[in-house]
Amino acid sequence: MKNQDDLLQCQDPWVRYRTLQDLLGRPQEDPAVLDARAGMLQHPLVRSLLDELATWPGTVISSHKSAGQLYHKLAFLADIGMNVHDDGLNGILARIIAHLSPEGLPQLPMNIPQHFGGTGQDQWAWALCDTPLQLYILNKMGLSQEKPVQNGIDYLTGLVRDNGWPCVVSKELGSFRGPGRKADPCPYATLLMLKLLLSQEETRQIPAVRQGAASLLDLWQASQEQHPYQFYMGTDFRKLKAPFIWYDLLHVAEILSQSDFARADQRFLAMLDLINSKAGQNGLFTPESEWKAWNAWEFGQKKQPSFWLTFLVRRINFRVAGGK
Repeated sequence: MKNQDDLLQCQDPWVRYRTLQDLLGRPQEDPAVLDARAGMLQHPLVRSLLDELATWPGTVISSHKSAGQLYHKLAFLADIGMNVHDDGLNGILARIIAHLSPEGLPQLPMNIPQHFGGTGQDQWAWALCDTPLQLYILNKMGLSQEKPVQNGIDYLTGLVRDNGWPCVVSKELGSFRGPGRKADPCPYATLLMLKLLLSQEETRQIPAVRQGAASLLDLWQASQEQHPYQFYMGTDFRKLKAPFIWYDLLHVAEILSQSDFARADQRFLAMLDLINSKAGQNGLFTPESEWKAWNAWEFGQKKQPSFWLTFLVRRINFRVAGGK
């Protein structure tokens, strides 16, 4: 792994912070790390996200793919290294824990129309395409030892099948189920469950992780024939984009790269070869697709190389090369 000078010279402090921590192994008390983190916490874009998140949980969910949903924005703050002790986050995380289902799962306000099997009413509910991400956020932000968090993880882990996780929603959403066969895995739910389970040491090696990783690798291998719940792995899937919102190549590779089992699989290495082939002459990566809700960020465009996107790719390669 080279010295990462290009990333360390980036103006965006979250790029420098995560590069120092994840690629160079600098300790939290290192002056450069402290400086980058302080800059991150005061950055106008980060402050803007915190202002938005103060309205948690935000509007009723109409699409889990909407990159502007507050839980996606909170997940990004977790990914760059913010935690429960940072200004404004403790109250937001407390509000998540305040709305738990009887199973101990974080809920969000939703409205599923009757013609899709829902009630047509605004109500608090959970789905396997959102509640694992909320548990991931709580875990990453320092609440992993809270009993409700571990209870929720245990409950969701128990829903795994031989081919990954299915489409599952809370009873409040009626008979709603995504557009697929009941026996199929939901690729996005499986991805989020792996993201959650790989985020803590206690569950990184459990059988469910291998089952979920194998499911995603099988889907990649059969990407021309199998499209469960209308999740395709075609042209759009293979475009590089950030931040991690939906089911796409970089998001899948990011999660699989954290699994010892997946890192050794030739199908994962084929994914990584495809990603690496997209590097520019300067070794930087340019987004090939964008989320409009993130167009104020340097990765939210398709015209220039992105240091954050480049960092994400390099971290995957770092793990494969034997880094943590």
